[in-house]
Amino acid sequence: MGPTELNSDAKVAVLVDCENASPDVLEYALQVAAQFGRVVLRRGFGNHTTLANKWQDALVKRAFTPCLQYTYSPGKNTSDIALAMDAIEALFDQRADTFCLVTSDSDFAGLCRKLRERGATVHIVGESKTPEALRNASDQFFEWAPVDATTATGAATPATKPADQPKPKQRPKALVNAVKLMAAETTDGRVHVGTLGSYLRRADPAFSPQSYGHSGLVSMLKTYDLLNIRQEPGGHWTVALASTKDAAHLQPSGSAN
Repeated sequence: MGPTELNSDAKVAVLVDCENASPDVLEYALQVAAQFGRVVLRRGFGNHTTLANKWQDALVKRAFTPCLQYTYSPGKNTSDIALAMDAIEALFDQRADTFCLVTSDSDFAGLCRKLRERGATVHIVGESKTPEALRNASDQFFEWAPVDATTATGAATPATKPADQPKPKQRPKALVNAVKLMAAETTDGRVHVGTLGSYLRRADPAFSPQSYGHSGLVSMLKTYDLLNIRQEPGGHWTVALASTKDAAHLQPSGSAN
């Protein structure tokens, strides 16, 4: 299921590692979770210091249940264990079949694998620091970037700070390889763009056209000379490998990076 395909039957649990995330992530996490079904569980896990300070107002505002965990011994993270137990329990009790874990902690990679082995779908919302081990253990990874404090308050940007430049457009060759692989299984050699997008996210949970400087997958595909993309009568888009005739007109600068 692609991120824009709503599944009203799915029961989603949003479990937040409050000791490894910022309260500002909650709104984005709920937006992500809403794409996949009805959010039935909202829980935030942390120790007394964490939940009593910066997280308290955020959890109350977003209707999350705070799950307080006392630290019995220094260096022991009881919150992680509690989050993992609640996730497994929710799956076995059939209260949830889709999980949105809000964390950048690679310790949860094992939990992701176990949930998926049992048939659950797992999405991760984390920051750029999230290790590959955790990203790749999920069905889909969503990167959240904290809002700069000066931007949020409307403060003027210092004159010495250069303006943000648009991200350069990139064309990873892996996308061409994916079309080639999938086209071999179709009768006309064309692949539905929606199906391609789902495949790319399964192969790389962190895949996003925006991370390569493109506004969407269709616009990204249009930059490839090695691919032929067209809109079908029904309105959907399909893509195929460019014909030999088309390939003859390729310029050296048009090859996929």
